[in-house]
Amino acid sequence: MEFDSVMLSRLLTATTLLFHVIFATIGVGVPIMIAIAEFLGIKRKDPHYLLLARRWARGYTITVAVGVVTGTAIALQLSLLWPSFMQVAGQVIALPLFMETFAFFFEAIFLGIYLYTWDRFKNRWMHFLLTIPIVLGSFMSAFFITTVNAFMNTPQGFEIVNGETVNIDPLAAMFNPATPVKVFHVVASSYMTIALILAAIAAFTLLRNKGSIYHKKALRLTMISALIFTAATTFAGDLSAKFLAENQPEKLAAAEWHFETETNADLVMFGTIDENGEISNAIRIPSALSFLAGNSFDTEVIGLNEFPEDERPPLWIHYMFDLMVSIGMYSLFISGLFVLFMIVKRFNEWNKPLLWGIVASGPLAMLAVEFGWIYAEVGRQPWILRGYMKVGEAATTSTDVGVALALFIGLYAFLAFFCVTVLIKMFKNKPAEAELEQRFPKGTID
Repeated sequence: MEFDSVMLSRLLTATTLLFHVIFATIGVGVPIMIAIAEFLGIKRKDPHYLLLARRWARGYTITVAVGVVTGTAIALQLSLLWPSFMQVAGQVIALPLFMETFAFFFEAIFLGIYLYTWDRFKNRWMHFLLTIPIVLGSFMSAFFITTVNAFMNTPQGFEIVNGETVNIDPLAAMFNPATPVKVFHVVASSYMTIALILAAIAAFTLLRNKGSIYHKKALRLTMISALIFTAATTFAGDLSAKFLAENQPEKLAAAEWHFETETNADLVMFGTIDENGEISNAIRIPSALSFLAGNSFDTEVIGLNEFPEDERPPLWIHYMFDLMVSIGMYSLFISGLFVLFMIVKRFNEWNKPLLWGIVASGPLAMLAVEFGWIYAEVGRQPWILRGYMKVGEAATTSTDVGVALALFIGLYAFLAFFCVTVLIKMFKNKPAEAELEQRFPKGTID
């Protein structure tokens, strides 16, 4: 395969996004869990939950630092790698790009105050109130940057006349048709993923230390949260499928290997497809795609053959869609099973198979986020700005992209090593039980 500037630009952007989305997900999901833990700690006068909030916040600061670097890299690469795109879109979608920066600083300021003011308020509720702007800031960051991605899928708020971008309406561009479902899906899946990752950490610790009350409370809190957020993510996914069926039917058709327009369309899971479009070894759910697209088995689903060949997404996104959905169903199952075992006392929610299943759910959930973003971005191909500009038209013609790719991969490897090393040392050298005894020697809070 020949790696021209377009391909290298795509590889570099993909590498950056796939690395950054890990920290973006953490940035959106962790604040809500910190807020829930501190609320419960104050409400129940329970030092375990207060320590959970404190330790989660401490680890969160490290991931925020790395996220700043990767976020800056994305902003840099948009201008350097995709100059033609930014020449058009930069004028239209500059508002949310600016507002996302504002939202980050808003969150960072209150995060600094939050970390500095532990135990400095006589009324602990005053400290808890600081979590509200942090959660709000993380949500706003997700909202504004997601509107940019939504704009790339359903662009509006401008016109191109004689090669010039005119009649620009920034608010119309930001609040485009894809914005509501995309924001809902991104936020809900981020909350779900972080709840499952924190649950996986607690479950793994319990496999080594069965008697830890701190980690049992952590697991119960995170798994209840995971069940709620996974249900919300499932609902968001359903809305997204219906949106695609109406607004981006080629993306849904490619994901489902659905070639002919028809009602009672089958949902195709996994399998293989040959060069003639023949599908084999797949799991077919009769009429399920029609129901997914419009809540009726009689819903007509547009087939991929309705679109020109040079405007069809690559068919391998089918596997990204299937993996994302499969992991989502597993997450719903494992969180629901734990909560059921917790409620029905004759079951033991601390049994090893269930704990190992929870341990697996954390990294799987993050993989689902990665698969989902690959599906979202590659599923828009060949367009960078759907209906207006293709990827090949937007990329730089520079011959130095390969060097930049190697340098950025080196940077991301260093950041990953730095982040993991610091987090391990931060918590390994100070176990929760020892910190609990040090901060709350009486076993309660005032």
